[in-house]
Amino acid sequence: MYTSRISGLGSYVPENVVTNDDLAKLMDTNDEWIQERTGIKERRHIKKGDGNTTSTMGVKAATIAIERAGLQTSDIEMIIFATLSPDMYFPGGGVQIQDLMGMDTVPALDVRNQCSGFVYALSVADQFVRTGMYKHVLVIGSENHSGGLDFTTRGRNVSVIFGDGAGAAVVSRNETGKGGILSTHLHSEGKHKDELALQGPSTGYWVPEILEKNPQEDIPYYPYMNGQFVFKHAVVRFAEVIMEGLNANGLSPSDIGMLIPHQANLRISQFIQKKLRLSDDQVYNNIQRYGNTTAASIPIALTEAWEKGKIKEGDLVVLAAFGSGFTWGSAMIRW
Repeated sequence: MYTSRISGLGSYVPENVVTNDDLAKLMDTNDEWIQERTGIKERRHIKKGDGNTTSTMGVKAATIAIERAGLQTSDIEMIIFATLSPDMYFPGGGVQIQDLMGMDTVPALDVRNQCSGFVYALSVADQFVRTGMYKHVLVIGSENHSGGLDFTTRGRNVSVIFGDGAGAAVVSRNETGKGGILSTHLHSEGKHKDELALQGPSTGYWVPEILEKNPQEDIPYYPYMNGQFVFKHAVVRFAEVIMEGLNANGLSPSDIGMLIPHQANLRISQFIQKKLRLSDDQVYNNIQRYGNTTAASIPIALTEAWEKGKIKEGDLVVLAAFGSGFTWGSAMIRW
């Protein structure tokens, strides 16, 4: 058995900045209301004509990650693409990444675990490398939320939260003898699937039914979130899965060099930080500037933290996520 490590990181966000005041022009909300509930000040949205899609943003992030890993595109043996907002209903975005990057006929796997998508994808990549099947696996999280949000007062509880962007990591065979991915821990609880969901279009609510829908009724092809319910479960599961990973490796919260939580809500991150008694230097948040970018949030934040020198060799880096499904997970990494 081999071990794996993250050999390269990259991220990309659209240039178009959308502030809370910008959203206040579209719906009954304001900067104070949004910041108080989410911690978000602004986010990035794809702008019509800027050439960005879920897949092309993923390519931009991946190109940076591969270069930083000291590799060529031809070195990548597998793509794992995490997103809930693919360019098309099918096929998945992974094959578009393969095509856009001019790769050979490498396998492309799509992961649909929403906010936990990157942690799940990283876990899959880790296993492929550990078994010796592949030496370099490209993992991408990318989202185009703005293309499917309800920017009216009706949808404000959800639409103020989400942003667009992409992050990527190259998971490589660890031949340095130092650090690497120690363990990953994954869970789900499908009985709560309706508390954070987008029900259509789907085979359960297909195009003819949508076209017949009274516009004044609730529209199931916009996301729905039971905010308080999700928050209460998130803070419990975040703490549980972080401690699960620490305990599995004989570690404690004080050993954490950097916690990168999924950027769902700043209040959730602050709650977990307080519960684990972590300092500000042990937790990295950037939801204030990017909002919740779902599968992209962890790799964007991880890339930024590394770029700023907040992650150093030997540090214990902990990734943790919770989201729709419900699904949640963590990854323990010795940098």
